[in-house]
Amino acid sequence: MRTLHHIGIPTSVKQANEGYNADMRLFITDPADSINKIEFLRFEKESTMPELIKSTTHIAYQVDSIAKELEGKIILFPATKMSDSMTIAFIEEDGIAIELIEIV
Repeated sequence: MRTLHHIGIPTSVKQANEGYNADMRLFITDPADSINKIEFLRFEKESTMPELIKSTTHIAYQVDSIAKELEGKIILFPATKMSDSMTIAFIEEDGIAIELIEIV
């Protein structure tokens, strides 16, 4: 089952309280700080993230099993452990990027 987690919006404008992910080469805000669950992403030119993620808004869902959600899907960004408790992946559906988040 998918539960809405946040909406991710690429931007070129520096946002308040941005964090930085060196591996992905992007500045990112915490959607928990937004009443509307919005996450802003500001990518460095050197970021190797897929263009669809860098250029369009994405929808992020919390899921029970990323492995099951990835079956038969177009994978943009493979399952990646972000912390001890969170794994993410991106797929393409309906022409946009969809982020899958598994929290244990």
